[in-house]
Amino acid sequence: MTDADRDDIKAMRKDGSLRDFLRCQIADGRRRRQPAAPVPAPRPPGHTPGAWPTGSRPPSRIADVPPGAWDAALERARNDSQQGTTCECGGCLTPSQED
Repeated sequence: MTDADRDDIKAMRKDGSLRDFLRCQIADGRRRRQPAAPVPAPRPPGHTPGAWPTGSRPPSRIADVPPGAWDAALERARNDSQQGTTCECGGCLTPSQED
């Protein structure tokens, strides 16, 4: 019962149930004000919380450069620039070839 007219209120006062009726009205109003709990999205099948996705793995460690690799690459670059050769891509020209 949500609507009460004068006769209903008089009758509730007479039998002493008006206080209970009003408390129920207040409780219903509070219940309507509270938002419904959000429904979580369904998880994909086979999902394990905190785990890597199926078919993947953590990245592997970058391999260490062997000693002397930087020096050898620098020597190769210096020799190539002195001889006027193209770079490894094959399309770039050094200043001596552009003349």
